[in-house]
Amino acid sequence: MDLGLKDKTVLVMGSSAGLGKAAALEFCKEGANVMLFSTSEEKLKSAQLDIKKATGYEPAYTVGDITVATDIQRVVKNTIEQFGPIYALVNNAGGPPAGTFDNFTDDMWQKAYELNLLSYIRTIREVLPIMRKAGRGRILNYTSSSVKQVLDNLILSNTFRMGVLGLTKTLSQELGGENILINIMGPGRIKTERIEKFDAIEAQKTNATLEEVYRESIKTIPLGRYGQPEEYAKMTVFLCSEANTYITGQTVLVDGGLTKTY
Repeated sequence: MDLGLKDKTVLVMGSSAGLGKAAALEFCKEGANVMLFSTSEEKLKSAQLDIKKATGYEPAYTVGDITVATDIQRVVKNTIEQFGPIYALVNNAGGPPAGTFDNFTDDMWQKAYELNLLSYIRTIREVLPIMRKAGRGRILNYTSSSVKQVLDNLILSNTFRMGVLGLTKTLSQELGGENILINIMGPGRIKTERIEKFDAIEAQKTNATLEEVYRESIKTIPLGRYGQPEEYAKMTVFLCSEANTYITGQTVLVDGGLTKTY
């Protein structure tokens, strides 16, 4: 299938590692012009090199903080200057700290809001005029399987991911007539540093080994294993491609069947 992404410009936020990096790599495989964005220049350089080795395409990168409005404006400006109008945006940000309601102060709630909801709003605001001028576009918001089934000990994530859901559903109604498709993707237990960190916390809490935690965890997954970042990335690329012509306002979970709700 021709995904129609060759020479298209794609901005992938939070893309120096994990799911964002995996998505950027898959876009480069399709011949897209990709801009990476993260706070760590060291990690961005490493991601840039890894992607070029794997695909022959070298993404560009911008160093910045996703919670800073001027940094978001700068990465959008850099992307346009280097590659031309942005065709697809992948919104991605690291998750907030784990914990229950009593663990968090107003300042912690504010930081989680800025990281996992306001940053998405700001980035969409910056790219929309570009997509509207072009008469087309694709926006994909990474969230979590918690938008379908809340996760224990992750109240900050559960709260603000649901905000992204409301934002996405509303914008799908507002932007449909302009050929701008917007969707949500949520991972289940994809093998990333964040999941490994959660497993380590669980192991410490239960006095178990990491292997024991993993064995117990995969019992809840019908496919019997954790997903790989590239599996998540392939769905990302499809939803952001010209092959997707009629999917908007939807939430797609890549979770191996873990989530039991509709």
